[in-house]
Amino acid sequence: MKQILIINGHPDKESFNYALSEAYLKGASKANATINQINISDLNFNPNLEFGYRKRMVLEPDLVDAIEKIKKADHIVWIFPMWWYGYPALMKGFIERTFLPGIAYQPMEDKPFPNKLLKGKSARMIVTSDTPKWYNFLIMKSPTIHQFKKGTLEFCGIKPVKVTYLAPIKNSSADFRKKWLEKISILGKELK
Repeated sequence: MKQILIINGHPDKESFNYALSEAYLKGASKANATINQINISDLNFNPNLEFGYRKRMVLEPDLVDAIEKIKKADHIVWIFPMWWYGYPALMKGFIERTFLPGIAYQPMEDKPFPNKLLKGKSARMIVTSDTPKWYNFLIMKSPTIHQFKKGTLEFCGIKPVKVTYLAPIKNSSADFRKKWLEKISILGKELK
């Protein structure tokens, strides 16, 4: 049975991101899969990697649980908004505290690239934004997508990583949102 993990990086529980998360869960619950969820805003942890990589911080129980869910997952769905061409600070802190050496990757002596410890997993990024897709792609060169997809997920061995980009969210119609909720539910049902 496939293990699915849905990680919501939006700090506001009344955001459209939470509706998207529920839509994916609704679809996935119709498939033959075990589903876990992490709402980063519900976790109790220090998002500041206080010592960088010089010294390991003690992992809070919520992070220990999150790391176990990440390790068990076959497919990880990340739902988050793009803010200032990045993702929310809390999500950044979560990644810095969980995607650690020895957990997500292992540096190799005298080698420029690490051993990727999260191989065998796939991911879907569901990114909401107020920036039109054409502007993000042509003018800004999709920095959030490249950084998270290439610089984090694929760096640790997660592949393939598919991207769903929803924009503009601000002032979007109820019909626009309804159609996207339906599309995300279908992705969940197909475990994509």
